[in-house]
Amino acid sequence: MDADALTADVAEKYQKFVNPTALALLKIAGFDKVEWEGSGATLRDAHGTEYIDCLGGYGTFSLGHANPRVVAAVTEQMQRLPLSSKTFLNKPLADLAALLAAITPGNLQYSFICNSGAEALEGAIKFARMTTGRTKIISAEGSYHGKTLGALSASGRDTYKTPFAPLLPGFVHVPFGDSEALAVAVDGETAAILLEPIQGENGIRIPPDGYLKAARELADKHGALLILDEVQTGLCRTGKLFACDWEGVAPDIMTLAKSLGGGVMPIGAIVGTQRVWDAVFRENPYLHTSTFGGNEAACVAGLTALTIMQEDNLAEQSRVKGEKLLAGLKGIQEKHPALIMEVRGRGLMIGVEFSDSDIQKLAIGSLVENGVVVAYTLNNTKIMRVQPPLVITDEQIEKVIAAFDQALTDTADVLSLLD
Repeated sequence: MDADALTADVAEKYQKFVNPTALALLKIAGFDKVEWEGSGATLRDAHGTEYIDCLGGYGTFSLGHANPRVVAAVTEQMQRLPLSSKTFLNKPLADLAALLAAITPGNLQYSFICNSGAEALEGAIKFARMTTGRTKIISAEGSYHGKTLGALSASGRDTYKTPFAPLLPGFVHVPFGDSEALAVAVDGETAAILLEPIQGENGIRIPPDGYLKAARELADKHGALLILDEVQTGLCRTGKLFACDWEGVAPDIMTLAKSLGGGVMPIGAIVGTQRVWDAVFRENPYLHTSTFGGNEAACVAGLTALTIMQEDNLAEQSRVKGEKLLAGLKGIQEKHPALIMEVRGRGLMIGVEFSDSDIQKLAIGSLVENGVVVAYTLNNTKIMRVQPPLVITDEQIEKVIAAFDQALTDTADVLSLLD
């Protein structure tokens, strides 16, 4: 394989047929390589250069790249029946829904399996309105729930919303982590409170202790539902199976996606209580459907991924490894206090806040050169996300810390030349 020719060909097709502006940004950041193969927390480009993946598909690759158990299970299913006929009973779908009911908190019982996190949020909004007969949804400033029209309406950054206005009516945004502001906004017309337990795209924002409990109490007081978006935080990422487990709070509806597919198949899930399912599906079981949602191959991927997460105790692995990585990054912050304002996180969901977005861009470029892949959060370009696969090794964590140290030293040297 001629890697140079292949890379040039792919770049040319991006320019002509995919997204030329995105190509230009990738070139600036040093990401204009062709990803070719991966295993565990390691990515390789077409030239064979290895990188430690600390972006992890925005949390998709919790089990690493091309996890062999998931690949094998999906391959076997695809050779037998990859997609559902949508007419007969579907065993992988039934098994996955039963497992989700067993592991999710509280009275969550039923699952609708779809294809992505945004699709799950769209369904959750519909289900909340159907269940309560109300239309008002309270969500948080800085939130990110997807870029389809309904999910975008719930999200909290105008940059992505304004070009598509007017969006869906009925959405009210309040400051994240502010229980008092939430109490003012929720009333007898509220269908649901929609929150991320930890805001991912807004910079790994962890709310004060008791915030989710306050949201649960407000929902109950006013007859509203509590929807928790665990698309990015769920399934062991924060050191618990679900981020809401840190407060012992159970929602009426939970949305999942990303790592649910084991890094092999796209899949999303809406998990809800019997009250919700009765309201939505009792009179018309086909009121909400998806052609590809719940297909056998994706459900087998989900089943296998959840099994691995439980058998390998990935929640505890995430907690322990996260503490090690967080401590290392905080040590680097102490060496460069003018460049890094804060390092924060829970488990292997870590944010590094820089004093300036341009400084962060320099650091990202240096990290790529040192073999570590990271990116900034979509709703705050001053914050670098560090979300490696949960299977990252201790040796790789040490390499990441060393590369980060070198990147900050290089960045400081560049800035000193500009003074």
